[in-house]
Amino acid sequence: MGWMTDEEGLNKTPANFVPLTPLSHLQRAAQLYPQDEAVIYHNHRKTYAEYHQRCSRLASALAGLGIRSGDVVSTLLPNIPAQAEAHFGVPACGAVLNAINTRLEAETIAYIFDHGGARAVLVDTQFLPVVDKAIEMMDGPAPILIEVADTEAGFTASGAHLEYEKFLASGDADFEWIMPEDEWESLALNYTSGTTGRPKGVVYHHRGAYLMTMGTVISWKLTLRPRYLTIVPLFHCNGWNHTWMMPLLGGTLICCRDITAKAMYDAFADEGATHFGGAPIVLNMIVNAADEDRRAFDHTVQVFTAGAPPPAATLRAIEPLGFEVIQVYGLTETYGHVTECLWQERWNALPENEQFAIKARTGVLMPMMEDITAMDAETMVQTPMDGATPGEIMIRGNSVMKGYLKNPQATAEAFKGGYFHSGDIAVQHPDGYLQITDRAKDIIISGGENISSVEVEGVLMMHPAVLLCAVVAKPDEKWGEVPCAFIELKPRATPDAAGIIAFTRENLAGFKCPKHVLFQELPKTSTGKIQKFELRKIAKAQ
Repeated sequence: MGWMTDEEGLNKTPANFVPLTPLSHLQRAAQLYPQDEAVIYHNHRKTYAEYHQRCSRLASALAGLGIRSGDVVSTLLPNIPAQAEAHFGVPACGAVLNAINTRLEAETIAYIFDHGGARAVLVDTQFLPVVDKAIEMMDGPAPILIEVADTEAGFTASGAHLEYEKFLASGDADFEWIMPEDEWESLALNYTSGTTGRPKGVVYHHRGAYLMTMGTVISWKLTLRPRYLTIVPLFHCNGWNHTWMMPLLGGTLICCRDITAKAMYDAFADEGATHFGGAPIVLNMIVNAADEDRRAFDHTVQVFTAGAPPPAATLRAIEPLGFEVIQVYGLTETYGHVTECLWQERWNALPENEQFAIKARTGVLMPMMEDITAMDAETMVQTPMDGATPGEIMIRGNSVMKGYLKNPQATAEAFKGGYFHSGDIAVQHPDGYLQITDRAKDIIISGGENISSVEVEGVLMMHPAVLLCAVVAKPDEKWGEVPCAFIELKPRATPDAAGIIAFTRENLAGFKCPKHVLFQELPKTSTGKIQKFELRKIAKAQ
């Protein structure tokens, strides 16, 4: 279909077909903007020429360790320059980048190292203890450890491992980047909680990331030389692909290690940050900042917010402070945001409270996607666009993962019917705008972090006093959602909520632990299935 009757000689050649990859953005920027600011972090200020050289040295040094195309290189780093450099330097040697959540516990990190087959890992000094413990727990060979000492934050090198800056110095600044021969080649490996305690490995390809960078430019109405503040952790969908996007526009990446209201206001006032992305909790931090942390700035800051939908009250409070907020939606499996609440002029005439309610909608598909809609998950039939009938959000487009690493069954289930099944429930309005009404599969989104209720329940069930338990999301003004545990106790057991929470802290990362514990008989169906929708009502009323 679409072929001409005679296409003799009309073939793909190196002149007319080049695999799409976000690596090309930095290659181009080094030529076009060599003296412009590329990455800044306190006293660390690098031009595009220097940024490209450092990424090239990293690629060269990794190759010198024996890292080859298709190998996995992990990172446990906050949003500091080394993490940005890894996003280009790791794939530039042909390897696959695996940016790991720095808030995870040792057992999960060990599983990720083993499952992904990490050959090397870049580790911030702050996280050396948990990584050392994880390596001890591994079943397979340990990755080569390269320590990143963040002296700007007061973390000096331990002296026990190969140090990052010395490692870079061993590399060749003129190293020839290994560009993909096929844009379907794997670029990154990210782990997500999914519906079980064990995380699933989500594989990204070069094409999807490239198109994400292009589509975001359109949706965010970006122009040349934005100054982007890295609030979204680069281990979350590779920072929504924004670090790969900045060189496309000759923009400046402003690294932010510790996310505080003061740090953000300082970035707006001193560094002229024009854009950032973040969960609603970040917006609340700005709104509720102490007077001494606030700074005046003379421009409007553009914001993408995602995670649990932001309350209308938060949007109403932050916009007068100098921010324009757009609600976006996506998943690890979609490289980050794939829908946006694109504003329509007709809404300007609505009362203010209705406008802010609309701004919290999930929205419509972004330009790099083909179709995003609500369907019946079993029949794959479009649900009525009446703003009331729930359906599962289904996604189709180039910025959808290749699949789950070493899990063909889960991949097939996720792609059943020719769409990616998001697991999120939404109604669709007559104009096509989606609005999430519930989180399917019981995932809790707390401050932008995904928490598996099944994993938390598994830990609670290890407590000697717990007979039965269920964990659901409880709305929280600060975090968006927090885990709330409902527990049926064994006869004569008398633990208190504090003791239960302390027990979970011994086995889980802090952000996964329940913030509320209620002791009661759990509501069940006739077959014994726990009715979590009833528990959500109770949690919401508390």
